[in-house]
Amino acid sequence: MGVPEAELTPNVQRALLSLMGEVDQLRKETEALRAKVRELETLADRDVFLPVLNRRAFLREVSRALALAERHDAPSALVYFDLNGFKQINDTHGHAAGDAALKAVADLLVAHVRETDAVGRLGGDEFGVVLTLTPAGHAEIKAGELADAIASTPIVHEGLELRLGAAWGVHPLSRGISVETAMAEADAAMYARKAAGAA
Repeated sequence: MGVPEAELTPNVQRALLSLMGEVDQLRKETEALRAKVRELETLADRDVFLPVLNRRAFLREVSRALALAERHDAPSALVYFDLNGFKQINDTHGHAAGDAALKAVADLLVAHVRETDAVGRLGGDEFGVVLTLTPAGHAEIKAGELADAIASTPIVHEGLELRLGAAWGVHPLSRGISVETAMAEADAAMYARKAAGAA
């Protein structure tokens, strides 16, 4: 039960007001710290240079898709991309041109998938896409469309028009497989396609 204000001495009133001010300040500082933690978590998940997930965060998204498949029998699909022509761009036009090419591909992939999907850089000139709640057959079609978009979209850097292609492989994210297996199988499918001259 509260004490009536008339019974509070001036010193007690000042102490209570001071305490309320301190509590309010602590609340504001806590909110600011939470916002900073959220910002740092986002930065920790991002590729250092590109507007996509880094490998660690992308593998976490693969794991989430596999958990969804396990719990709800809702398969998704993993697409593994390897860029064709990237080394030549780097060797001929320099690393700044190579960086511009990687950024253009990252932007294109993000722009052509849904918000519920995930795009990550797996290393060097390799990218991954998790197509959420997408059967393997539909993922194959989408992967082909993404590869066509990469091949048909010129990258302009310092007045130069650069071109890239992409080899790709798809593996379903379904019950009973691990993240490592999914990554290895999608990578193998990509290399098989490349070896067959399909990309």
